[in-house]
Amino acid sequence: MKLFQTYKFHLIGLLAGAFLGYLYYSQIGCLSGTCTITSKPLNSTLYGSVMGVLFIDLFKKKK
Repeated sequence: MKLFQTYKFHLIGLLAGAFLGYLYYSQIGCLSGTCTITSKPLNSTLYGSVMGVLFIDLFKKKK
């Protein structure tokens, strides 16, 4: 449970980023298939989840 408390915001960022990455793929995407990130839903979801964690990490207080 302590692990969840430690990384709670990172998990939220991961899930939100994954959702937004997939939403980007489904709404905008890449019709030609030549776009590296947005041509497949897996790539877009993984990229979004990484960006979500990095974005949340910007606001983390340093000890």
